[in-house]
Amino acid sequence: MELEYVLPQDIEHRSFEIIESELGDRKLPEDIRPIVMRAIHTTADFDYYDNMYFSEGAVQKALSALSEGAVIVTDTNMAKSGINKTALGKLGCTVECFMADSDVAETASANGTTRAVASVDKAAKLGKPVIYAVGNAPTALIRLREHIDAGSFVPRLIIGVPVGFVNVVQSKELMIESGIPCIVARGRKGGSNVAAAICNALLYMATGREQ
Repeated sequence: MELEYVLPQDIEHRSFEIIESELGDRKLPEDIRPIVMRAIHTTADFDYYDNMYFSEGAVQKALSALSEGAVIVTDTNMAKSGINKTALGKLGCTVECFMADSDVAETASANGTTRAVASVDKAAKLGKPVIYAVGNAPTALIRLREHIDAGSFVPRLIIGVPVGFVNVVQSKELMIESGIPCIVARGRKGGSNVAAAICNALLYMATGREQ
């Protein structure tokens, strides 16, 4: 097997060429293609071609929220750190993760919940358009569904891609059944890196970046 020599600035472009080649005849609708491609690029896992669910109009609604200076709230600092800050700045958007906040820890302890649940409750008070990106905690998705059903907090988009085994599949289906705009990786796969990748794909679409 021969090594392929690629300049550092060309590695990402070359990676997408390889993904295109390996997808072969499998096509994607243009509105979701950049998101699925970036999920595959981030994970080297072609299962995302099949397991990504997009509610009707989810991408356009997300782009509209970003154009209004939405706050992206993540359930891990890893996802927050992976979101492109330059693209955020161009759109006047910000990203937050409340998981390490002292008030979130205190609320979670007092209420006997996870910090992810307390973080959702804190995000509900932002008073701004919110895109909520979950890559780790199914309890965050479950709490979001409770808020949606109560009408107390309805994000403009929910990205539901927690990874794992306990309540992961169920929480994702709760999002799909909620009827609100969502992008979900069905099944057990996902993670903070996938949540960040989806956010970045949306940001690049909103700013006109090619990939």
